Amino acid sequence: MKKVALVTGAKGGIGSAITKGLVEEGYRVVAAFSPGNEACAQDWFAENNYTADQVRMLALDVTDTEMCKSALLQLTQEEGSVDVLVNNAGITRDSVFKRMEANQWTDVINTNLNSLFNVTQPLFAAMCEKGNGRIINISSVNGVKGQFGQANYSAAKAGMIGFTKALAFEGAKSGTTVNAIAPGYTATPMVEAIRPEVLESIKAEIPMKRLATPEEIAGAVIYLASDVGGYITGETLSLNGGLYMQ
Repeated sequence: MKKVALVTGAKGGIGSAITKGLVEEGYRVVAAFSPGNEACAQDWFAENNYTADQVRMLALDVTDTEMCKSALLQLTQEEGSVDVLVNNAGITRDSVFKRMEANQWTDVINTNLNSLFNVTQPLFAAMCEKGNGRIINISSVNGVKGQFGQANYSAAKAGMIGFTKALAFEGAKSGTTVNAIAPGYTATPMVEAIRPEVLESIKAEIPMKRLATPEEIAGAVIYLASDVGGYITGETLSLNGGLYMQ
C-alpha cells in the first residue's frame, strides 16, 4: 500500500517539484490548493499527466481552522492515514515596515505561519500513534537572516523554524520527525519573472552564482521523508548556495 503525503501549496514552483518527486518515489500525493482555483488545479493535474491513483486534488484554505479540521478528518477517514506532511503554502506581501498595512501583515502571518497549526494539528496525533510520521516545513533563508521589506514574511518563516523545533520534541518519542527546509532564491516562475538586471544582481550575491532548482528543494524533502532520514528531527536544512552560512 502506498504511503500518503499531503503537500500544501502544491501547484507552485517548489510545490510542483515536491509533488512530482514524491510521486516518482511511489507516494500517493494529496495536492492541496486554494478553494476557488479548481479549474487551474485541474489544468495543472492534466499538464503533469497524473493519474487519480498518484495524485488526489484537495481544495483547502490553510488559513481556515475549521475547514482544515473538517477536511483533514475526512481525508484520513478516506485515505487511512497521512504519513508525510509538507507545509509549503506561502505568500508574500512585501513592504517596508513603516508603510506596511495591517492586512499585509496578517495575510502573510495567517498563510505562512498560522496555517501550520491549522494543517498539522488535525494530523499530528495520528502520526504519533502510527509511529513514523514525517512533517517537513518549508521556511526560507529570509526566516534565518531577515530581509529588508519583509518583516512580515521573515517573522512568519522564523516562527516556522521555532514551531519545528518545539514540535520535534513532542514527536520524537513516537518516531515522528519534524524538520524545516530553508531555501534561498529558487528558480521558480515567480523569481525568474524578476527583471533580468535585478536577477543578475541577486545571483552575484550568492557564492555559487546561481539559483537553486525546485528539484533540489524537492530532493531534500524526499530525503527527510525517507526511512534513512528518520534520525533527523528539529533541524533546519539550509539550501541557499552559501548565501547565508550559520
